[in-house]
Amino acid sequence: MGGPSLQVFRHGCPLLACPHSSSCRLFFPEDPIKIVRGRGQYVYDEQGAEYIDCINNVAHVGHCHPLVVQAAHEQNQVLNTNSRYLHDNVVDYAQRLSETLPEQLCVFYFLNSGSEANDLALRLARQYTGHWDVVVLDHAYHGHLSSLIDISPYKFRDLDGQKEWVHVAPLPDTYRGPYREDHPNPAVAYASEVKHVVNSVQEKGRKIAAFFAESLPSVGGQIIPPAGYFLEVAEHIHKAGGVFVADEIQVGFGRVGKHFWAFQLQGEDFVPDIVTMGKSIGNGHPVACVATTQAVARAFEATSVEYFNTFGGSPVSCAVGLAVLEVLEKEQLQAHATCVGSFLMDLLGQQKAKHPIIGDIRGVGLFVGVDLIKDEATRTPATEEADYLVSRLKENYILLSTDGPGRNVLKFKPPMCFSLDNARHVVAKLDAILTDMEHKVRSCETLRLQA
Repeated sequence: MGGPSLQVFRHGCPLLACPHSSSCRLFFPEDPIKIVRGRGQYVYDEQGAEYIDCINNVAHVGHCHPLVVQAAHEQNQVLNTNSRYLHDNVVDYAQRLSETLPEQLCVFYFLNSGSEANDLALRLARQYTGHWDVVVLDHAYHGHLSSLIDISPYKFRDLDGQKEWVHVAPLPDTYRGPYREDHPNPAVAYASEVKHVVNSVQEKGRKIAAFFAESLPSVGGQIIPPAGYFLEVAEHIHKAGGVFVADEIQVGFGRVGKHFWAFQLQGEDFVPDIVTMGKSIGNGHPVACVATTQAVARAFEATSVEYFNTFGGSPVSCAVGLAVLEVLEKEQLQAHATCVGSFLMDLLGQQKAKHPIIGDIRGVGLFVGVDLIKDEATRTPATEEADYLVSRLKENYILLSTDGPGRNVLKFKPPMCFSLDNARHVVAKLDAILTDMEHKVRSCETLRLQA
């Protein structure tokens, strides 16, 4: 359901003034929250009520972090202009980012949003390879531009359908997919599916420009691809003359704890050709980035058509980006994600043993999914129950969302300052609500038997 529209009248005619037209969706549309303030892992409504935010991976180091706010304010007082001039901030920021990535990824393009980053990645891939077609994972979402809707099955299946140059491979989901947790080598099995797709494309006389994948598919249901999968896929894609694009927009910048980038979970030998960044990169400020190799960048330069982005790489955006990296380091938030994420996974694992509705717990760092099911044998998604559960959690001042093809996966992707106490509190409330749900189901069954 879409959110309400606010109309403003001009010369007696209504003008749509609110960003929420009927095509825009609010969280909790039946009882939406008006959020007026945020701090750390908490947001506050107009009545002053405090909510724990388990949704917002954009406020990566915490809502309104004072160091990030200060960096933006101070630079705004001095200069904010486009990137056609020399400025230390853009060079310093590119240097700092390069220190977090494999050395091959040494050219940086700065933009305003993850959608812009993925659109540019698509252009880079096509120019470098001279090919046009793209392989994507099922249920993927890579952005809202027309070019990206075309490569996002999550969206295009409800719109104009699949374009002839887009090819969909199975999501490497070891809980619901064709190769599950009992398979001896799911990484190779799922990568072989990509190879079959590539072969089918080539048999039609078409050529692959790129394979796009979120390093950890989020909209697909908080999926953790089996280790080694990307390396195998990259081999098939490279043999076909394509490049591998790792979309880190949801999961980069230390969220996975063990590594700074989620693609690094796939092993040291795997290096994408292009990495895209957004959301958490600016802690809420509109900034994004594409990192790639010298070879890809040189091919793009050969067009003689300049790339220019009015606000991308501005002194303020780069000051904000530098501040986010500084906070991550000073507050040791990557290690914190490992500690709190492991603790959260353990607590949720205890709930899985207690509540049959919990079919699977999966995640790494502060990227965790809880897959709710109606039946253990069929693993039927418990969609209505998941929706009810997040509504009840909201009543308990905890904000959580659902996703996945069945809208039945609880998504934990909170600000990185989410604490051990937060984890205890959230899981305790989750336990209480699930226990109450089970009690009501038993009561209904008893009444039916007595009738």
